[in-house]
Amino acid sequence: MIDVELESVSKRFARSDAAAAVDDVTLTIGAGEFFTLLGPSGCGKTTTLRMVAGFYFPSEGHIRFGGQDVTRLAPNKRDTGMVFQNYALFPHLTVAQNVAYGLKVRRVGRAEAARRVAEALAEVHLDGYGARRIDELSGGQQQRVALARALVIRPRMLLLDEPLSNLDAKLREETRTEIRRIQRESGTTSIYVTHDQAEAMAMSDRIAVMRSGRVQQVGSPREVYHQPANEFVARFIGRSNVLSLPVAAAEATRVEVVLPGGARVWSGAPDGHGLGTGDTALVSARPEYIAVTGPTDPGAIGGRVTAIEFTGMTTHLTVQVDIGGTDTEVTVATVDAPERVGIGDRIGLRLSADRLWVVRP
Repeated sequence: MIDVELESVSKRFARSDAAAAVDDVTLTIGAGEFFTLLGPSGCGKTTTLRMVAGFYFPSEGHIRFGGQDVTRLAPNKRDTGMVFQNYALFPHLTVAQNVAYGLKVRRVGRAEAARRVAEALAEVHLDGYGARRIDELSGGQQQRVALARALVIRPRMLLLDEPLSNLDAKLREETRTEIRRIQRESGTTSIYVTHDQAEAMAMSDRIAVMRSGRVQQVGSPREVYHQPANEFVARFIGRSNVLSLPVAAAEATRVEVVLPGGARVWSGAPDGHGLGTGDTALVSARPEYIAVTGPTDPGAIGGRVTAIEFTGMTTHLTVQVDIGGTDTEVTVATVDAPERVGIGDRIGLRLSADRLWVVRP
């Protein structure tokens, strides 16, 4: 196990005046941690991973493994295992030969290599598959071969670049569980890249949310979900309603806001929020923490249902409400939405005060 530090790391391609693909990123990843870089396409997460791997050198900044500066160290000197999005397996080699490739390059003896390959295949639940050809495997099995190939060299660090993107939804869920199990058992420091929020939430010890080359927030899955740093994080992680509400009172870690209709509720807020009476706060309200009530409920926000989406476990309602003279759509997720509620109906929405959170623009 080894810790990783990125200090003020930036990467620019082509022209020196081009916008940075990665812009002033500083991160510390603990030894044995499963750390995820999460963000939309083009946000810089894969470029960051490739700089850690040594495939790209930073334009500015430093990268350290266990305190050792590896910023300009060649990839084969960094002792990392990499799992690529397309697996990068050799189709002309067997499963065992693919897994053994890194050991062959490192000139590991034949008997030792065979033992370690067998251990790696058992670890990913592919015992007995060593003689098979790659084209005889399913997508999920190929992904596990790629994982075994990365682990068999016993790297100090495991790097995974969207390894589940080619799998169907059910197989993705099963495979992410396997990857997390293997990582916990091996204790290998791991950096995982994905654009899938559910994947990141289910697998990670901590998450760095990225946008336009910059880190927006670093925290545990619970922290980034329940206490998003800004409006982008709130909207990107799951579904969230971000409401503009007037401030009636403010304290160090909470703000009292006024709902349409005059009711007041307290919302949690980060230290240094800078809001005062009369200001307008952006408040994140998760759909599952909004209750459906009657349209005359005095403590609720009144609105009209414009869409209904039944997903099996929950029903999603889109409700149009008037906030400060502006029509705003609010999404509600409920497991007990009355079947009598239909499109066009007037309903009330009651916010769960202990789940509201003030975010920055």
